[in-house]
Amino acid sequence: MKYMGVNEVREAFLKFFEGKDHLRLPSASLIPHNDNSLLLINSGMAPLKPFFTGQETPPRKRVTTCQKCIRTGDIENVGKTARHGTFFEMLGDFSFGDYFKNEIIPWSWEFVTKVMELPEDKLYVTVYQDDDEAATIWHEKVGVPKDRIFYMGKEDNFWEHGTGPCGPCSEIYYDRGEEYGCGKPDCTVGCDCDRYMEFWNLVFTQFNAEPDGTYTELEQKNIDTGMGLERMATILQGVDSIFDVDTIKAIRDAVCGIAGVKYGEDHKTDVSIRVITDHIRSVTFMTSDGILPSNEGRGYVLRRLLRRAARHGKLLGIKDLFLAKLSEVVIENSKDAYPQLEEKKDYIFKLLTVEETGFYKTIDKGMEILKADIEEMKAKGKKVMSGEKSFRLYDTYGFPTDLTLEILEEEGLSLDEDAFQAEMQLQKERARNARGTSTYMGADETIYHRLPVDMETAFAGYDVYENDSEIIAIIANDEVSDIAFEGNDVSVFLKETPFYAESGGQIGDNGIISTDKGKIEITDCIKVVGGKIAHIGKVIEGVVEVGDKAHAAIDVPRRMSISRNHSATHLLQKALRTVLGTHVEQAGSYVSADRLRFDFTHFAAMTPEEIEKVENMVNEKILEGLDVNISQCSMDEARQKGAMALFGEKYGDVVRVVDMGGYSIELCGGAHLKNTAQAGSFKIISENGVAAGVRRIEALTGVGALEFYKKEEDEIKEICKILKAKPDQLLTRLENLVKEEKSAKKELEAYKAKAAAGAVDALCENALDVNGVKIVASNAGDADGDSLKTMGDKIKDKLGCGVVILASAGNGKVSFVVMATDDAVKKGANAGKIVKVAAECAGGGGGGKPNMARAGGKDASKIDEALKAAEAEAKAQLG
Repeated sequence: MKYMGVNEVREAFLKFFEGKDHLRLPSASLIPHNDNSLLLINSGMAPLKPFFTGQETPPRKRVTTCQKCIRTGDIENVGKTARHGTFFEMLGDFSFGDYFKNEIIPWSWEFVTKVMELPEDKLYVTVYQDDDEAATIWHEKVGVPKDRIFYMGKEDNFWEHGTGPCGPCSEIYYDRGEEYGCGKPDCTVGCDCDRYMEFWNLVFTQFNAEPDGTYTELEQKNIDTGMGLERMATILQGVDSIFDVDTIKAIRDAVCGIAGVKYGEDHKTDVSIRVITDHIRSVTFMTSDGILPSNEGRGYVLRRLLRRAARHGKLLGIKDLFLAKLSEVVIENSKDAYPQLEEKKDYIFKLLTVEETGFYKTIDKGMEILKADIEEMKAKGKKVMSGEKSFRLYDTYGFPTDLTLEILEEEGLSLDEDAFQAEMQLQKERARNARGTSTYMGADETIYHRLPVDMETAFAGYDVYENDSEIIAIIANDEVSDIAFEGNDVSVFLKETPFYAESGGQIGDNGIISTDKGKIEITDCIKVVGGKIAHIGKVIEGVVEVGDKAHAAIDVPRRMSISRNHSATHLLQKALRTVLGTHVEQAGSYVSADRLRFDFTHFAAMTPEEIEKVENMVNEKILEGLDVNISQCSMDEARQKGAMALFGEKYGDVVRVVDMGGYSIELCGGAHLKNTAQAGSFKIISENGVAAGVRRIEALTGVGALEFYKKEEDEIKEICKILKAKPDQLLTRLENLVKEEKSAKKELEAYKAKAAAGAVDALCENALDVNGVKIVASNAGDADGDSLKTMGDKIKDKLGCGVVILASAGNGKVSFVVMATDDAVKKGANAGKIVKVAAECAGGGGGGKPNMARAGGKDASKIDEALKAAEAEAKAQLG
């Protein structure tokens, strides 16, 4: 058996299948593409579903990948055992209607025994109980002895997911030796112990599961295999678990180094080490794919993993921030296979640091809330915390449940864990509902799925704005049709088109498609299933038919406005990275003819100075008149040029590079200018936050910017007219007006104070005396709550020993303030009870202490009645 590192195993597998005429594809993003059935990619075949169903044509019938995956179904067990993990890499080879069992079974044996050099006497295989065909190939063609072929039931060796493609499986096992076994006499393949390790699953997709529970044979039979990369490395390196293989051990060692602990000496310590080691892999890869921490969906998964790792860091005694430092180890070990890790590392470090810092603040906040909850429980004589309260701590504040349990136990209390789990289940259901219902493909089928799978439209719109073409399909009034009449709403498909279909944040083109018999006004252009280009519009003249020769022409001025805004987003991103830092990454964009919207990762609001700096930088590059050079090359060549790739975008073997004079170089499939000078000018009109760690800039270029400046100029002219000043005098005039207003306000406040003092004197003179305590009850008109309190303080000070009851209806809000001097309280006055009586009369509520209380009401017409009731209550208290 040959020792191989994780990176060596990955490369050996992919190279082997390239030698079998497979196309090597890069790993897809962890974010599923057009698939509502998954929160995160969890298998090698998940990103390839459209090819298996025949909805899309694969780039080649034979494909091989190493897919990054995340599964969090058993997250609570991660760390507790050395088996479980959330992040893993799945090696796979796939056939879309090409080879089948006769090829993949011998190939898999060849790879395992010849390339990996695993000893044959350590290998076993399983087949589905009814799959004699696979068993025969294993025995007769490969030479596996019959006593090493095990038949398994449907639960173990038949893959299906609801309705859709499915089929039997065959798995390859490795015998790790008796020392890993359970010691039972019947221990064999399929046992739950660690002796027999399944490491490669071959799925023979040959049936379609029908809604009625029956199976029909597929015309196009497929192969889908999955080998756990880390599992294979565990076998080849002769180590106990995935946490001991070279790349993962490097992370484990880094955790131990930071924490100053040793692995393998204490169970609790080992649990924390494994949790951090696993979770830092997940959060690093998730972050590199553009997933942002949030309180829902995949963002919630990221936040939970990150906070769980941070929490276990504290359990190990790590005092400083450490997650970004650990992610550096992940990046260093995986960057050759996943170059985007290195490209996005500044962003990854920044996000992890910000989120980790925020979590420690959250812990402090959670502790305050938990202490308050415990005090409340003790006051009420309760011993068990409700599931609702514990879940609120966990879900809203990210407070770890194990910490809640630990603190409760210290106080002699416990947690209703069943109720907590019920709340957790409800949240999972809400998350599933939010993703919507789904089919095998994770999305509902549309009318576009009825079009031929191999139908394609060539896009010519980078170079031409109009061309002659042919109508190859029509959807009229939501039905596939050969013909459409005047007034029909249509989706038209052409053989070749100059119309840009909405993608990459850029909206689709508008324009006209005309034939000899009819004309269609196109109001949108979109990509539908299989990347087909749908021209959306209405037949405005005559009739159009499939097969008609057609002339397609886009709205050129509109396209130019879109191109100005799109090119400006590239200049903007470069300027933002220059001013704010290289952690800035595009998090979304919307490019229309009117304006551009650019979302980017940054963790604080931009200052006015930063906004001005960015705006000036973009305008400088526009004025420099940089040539916009567009070329096509391989992904590796693009990376060597320094081209930026975007989160979540799917790139093929050949990518399009947009180079603006060497200043901005990005991968982009959108429409652009020939020279930056064509943008005219650039104006930022807003900057704000749209999500945690995401900021948004809206800006204008060209005609939009000119219209903005014209509007501002018109407004200045109008202000000058009102203030009777010239533009160059406007600032001085406004400064003088502000001074005059401040002076007038000061005089008004002095007058109000004088009037209030007179009112206070009058109220005190007319105070009601009850057993030596003076009572003042008065309606203060429209005074606000603060003014009411100030007035009350003055009356109270002047009364000596007394009770003050004030009411007002300022800003449509009824307010009551009741105050009692210490002497009055000693004689029985209670401001809290008095204010409650007043508030109830006005349809409100409130209370407070014996010497000071405030309340609100709803019905201003009841104020006088409320004051009489409050006065009566005060008299009763003092009588």
